Amino acid sequence: MSDIILALKDVSIYQKENLVLNNISLEIKKGEFVYLIGKTGSGKSSFMKTLYGDLALKEGTGNIVDMDLKTLQEKDIPYLRRKLGIVFQDFNLLPDRTINNNFLFVLKATGWKDESKMTTKIEEVLDKVGMKTKGFKFPHELSGGEQQRVAIARALLNDPELILADEPTGNLDPQTSVEVMKVLQEINKTGRTILMATHDYALILKYPSKTLKCDENKVFEVVQRAM
Repeated sequence: MSDIILALKDVSIYQKENLVLNNISLEIKKGEFVYLIGKTGSGKSSFMKTLYGDLALKEGTGNIVDMDLKTLQEKDIPYLRRKLGIVFQDFNLLPDRTINNNFLFVLKATGWKDESKMTTKIEEVLDKVGMKTKGFKFPHELSGGEQQRVAIARALLNDPELILADEPTGNLDPQTSVEVMKVLQEINKTGRTILMATHDYALILKYPSKTLKCDENKVFEVVQRAM
């Protein structure tokens, strides 16, 4: 396996018939922490959706966690998503069940069978984000920051090779955003690759890292001072 976790060459991304992003060529290596920035409507979400199989790749070549995005079939998407951890802005937790049962739902859906192994895994990922004692609570009993920590823990359940975080601090106040960012930084230090879409420039200045920008239908790397 190479150390390139994402490689795109001459990729164009469409929403239905509309061209959103054009002529993208980039690589992300294992262990990198990469920001994806750009104004609302610049194509960040479409870019992310292409990576996790929500939008089909029609033009160019793309390889993510050793899977070919161009030849990806409907039946391959659950397998792709097992190798990815996806964190959404609005948490996407099921409101009618506890955090533990939210996680059991994900594990069972991705093929886990052994109850004791599932319980151990849930405790392990909640512990990683400082939420070990909160598994019995329902989502509405947690603050926004706690819900986002839980959402990050959920993304870790299948030991993903790459975490795609789509505006994970978008609904959080500045202090809570920093706390969530620290969690992501710690996870990155364990060797996991993270691609994080954000428009929170304060966080980028506080935690500088490789930055890609969506602008005028392109995606390109930017140096921090030129943002």
